[in-house]
Amino acid sequence: MDERAAPGWPGSPARWTSAAKSGVGTALGGSAIWFTLSHGILNEVYAPRMDRAATRDLGLLVTAAGGFFSEEKRHAAHRVECPVPGVPYYRLTSTCAQGRWRIEKEVLTDPGRPVVLQRIRFTALRGRPEDYRLFALLAPHLDNHGAGNTARVGDYKGVPALLASRGPHALALLCDTGFRARSVGFVGASDGWQELRRHGELREGYTVAENGNVALAGELEIGDGDLVLALAYGRDPQEAGHQARASLAEGFEALRDAYTAPWTAWQAGLRGPVGRPSFATSAMVVKVHQSKHVPGAILASLAVPWGSSKGDGDLGGYHLVWPRDMVEAAGGLLAAGARAEAREAIVYLEAIQEADGHWAQNAWTGGRSYWHGLQMDETALPILLVDLARREGALREGDLGPRGFWPMVRRAAAFLARNGPVTQQDRWEEDGGYTPFTLAAEISALLAAADLAERAGEPALAPYLRETADAWNDRIERWLWVEGTDLARQAGVPGYYVRVSPPDVEEGDDLVAVKNRPPGEARGRSEAIVSADALALVRFGLRAAGDPRIESTVRAIDALLRVETPAGPAWHRYNGDGYGEHRDGRPFDGTGTGRAWPLLTGERAHHALAGGDRAEAERLLAALEAFGGEGGLLPEQVWDAADIPERELFRGRPAGSAMPLVWAHAEHLKLLRSLADGRVFDTPPQALERYARRATRSALVAWRFNHKIRELPQGRTLRLEALAPARVRWSADGWRTVGDAPTRDTGLGVHLADLPTEALPRGAEVRFTFYWPGAERWEGADFSVKIP
Repeated sequence: MDERAAPGWPGSPARWTSAAKSGVGTALGGSAIWFTLSHGILNEVYAPRMDRAATRDLGLLVTAAGGFFSEEKRHAAHRVECPVPGVPYYRLTSTCAQGRWRIEKEVLTDPGRPVVLQRIRFTALRGRPEDYRLFALLAPHLDNHGAGNTARVGDYKGVPALLASRGPHALALLCDTGFRARSVGFVGASDGWQELRRHGELREGYTVAENGNVALAGELEIGDGDLVLALAYGRDPQEAGHQARASLAEGFEALRDAYTAPWTAWQAGLRGPVGRPSFATSAMVVKVHQSKHVPGAILASLAVPWGSSKGDGDLGGYHLVWPRDMVEAAGGLLAAGARAEAREAIVYLEAIQEADGHWAQNAWTGGRSYWHGLQMDETALPILLVDLARREGALREGDLGPRGFWPMVRRAAAFLARNGPVTQQDRWEEDGGYTPFTLAAEISALLAAADLAERAGEPALAPYLRETADAWNDRIERWLWVEGTDLARQAGVPGYYVRVSPPDVEEGDDLVAVKNRPPGEARGRSEAIVSADALALVRFGLRAAGDPRIESTVRAIDALLRVETPAGPAWHRYNGDGYGEHRDGRPFDGTGTGRAWPLLTGERAHHALAGGDRAEAERLLAALEAFGGEGGLLPEQVWDAADIPERELFRGRPAGSAMPLVWAHAEHLKLLRSLADGRVFDTPPQALERYARRATRSALVAWRFNHKIRELPQGRTLRLEALAPARVRWSADGWRTVGDAPTRDTGLGVHLADLPTEALPRGAEVRFTFYWPGAERWEGADFSVKIP
């Protein structure tokens, strides 16, 4: 075949596609390929790893005489069905908005090969089938890039094919009935969409488009029966062609049976409510996002938030591992009875833990970090997952010993002890300081680690871990509780826990940075921001649901963050949030207006259950499920303003950020389990018993260089902590008399000295400094703490 190069290099700037998916799927085990669905078509296909997108989309177009042009994803109404609940095998129906045609598809993957298969039937609703022409249009985005792809018209062993490649990655598109015509080109200039829009047919027949943003088009046979499209991945075009041809040779129905049977068996082994399709859907979604090539890894979502407005600059999207999201997902699997998968997740977390004990903000499945923020909850939550897995019987003999998960837990607990309680970023990856969710996770994790230390044969570590947890827990109100503010008066409450306090709150600072806001609005007073995160103080067992401060905060949250939608109530993350579409519906572009999050409805349902209100928890469960989009997938955010139909934004329905959000599905699984058990499934029992029930107080207050307290309540011991051995020189009478106190090693990288300050009177001031024997020098500065 003579080559005919397409003009218009390099094509228009590449863009991802809609993040609001209606389906996600992969084989259970086996082939290394994943697919997503939206607007009736195949969206991103991921191969050979689940964090590597290979396509933007693959859809169909229809033309007819008289200039008729119709695009399946834009000019049709769509319906998606899962014929077998909990199995990611989909039936899609697209009906032309003008009533002229209907396209029906079945979508799945070859369980043994990296191939996505679509069985397609075209029906003419007006006129005859031969009045129409049907085309497939494929946009490759190999190795997470729309740029730099090459498209060719070719064949594999004489079978017509459309081929794409980028470095060591390739795709092949084959059809069991062949192609009537084929063409490739540069997007926006010479691609098939342009040809079909102008001519209604593939007239140009370009055979190659190199090193750009390309698209491949092929005309399909319209007959009385079905046709099957096979999209295959390979390390080169020939390998991809082989995979596609082999799948077509196997036959669609045989592969469908081989694909659905393992999923059906897996679902049958779970622990969940019988006859509730939403349970099977959530379990399926979480499992689809668990890696096969790197066992245990779980992605946040197979989507790029607001993808249609983003280009190659956003390589990761949400198809990355966030340790926080992954722990939540593994907890959801535990709640559903998938113990082996949860243990596999712990093994993965152990493998990607950094040498100093923390976890990267997020990472590719291979463990290479992507963003580099430090979020202390992401170090605490894996400890809690190990303890939850222990309580659920998901661990093996020896898992809690020195050759099991204990070294991981020990490193993580030591990192928390050395660097907490302040976090560089909160759980929303935005602001640093003292935050309720992070503090709750840290404190409960230290208590869990103390128990695990005793089980692992290192009981000497436990007292310090518990003492640190107690000391931090005692300071929560000092750091986060405010009263008599303008916001309190607006909400009609005496006070509330704030979203975040700055690291220097002990020194009177109350200004915090707020991300995703326009210039000039990027800082605010901590007392002016309320967050649903305060519910974590109950979820993690630090406070009782009936605590007056908690009840007051809940009223403030409802007054400021709750929105009513046709699906039910939902909550914003915090007042003034900017992570969401603009008011006119434009996608988030660094600023915007935060929208309501369904997972917060799940968290609120858990809070209701913790407070004994089962009826409210069940009502909120119904709302959470009602927020699901097509196919029952739960979105990250729902639109909470007046409808904007032209942007597909409807009140109470999925917004454009990302769908599905694995975290939301995990919360759904946990809520179903919590309601079945009659208690909150994942509340750590150590914190619940120690604080919410026994109200344990601390006898000491800790001072450290990254956490310099200024005041010491009367009757408490002042504990001084450092990261190296030291000798503390101190005085309680203005240096007229002095004492020396050598530090002792806790075994966790923290060296401490307890000063006998319990009997000091009010108004006393303790002054101290440090001598560092390793460096043979004094600190060169004095520090002080007052007893008010």
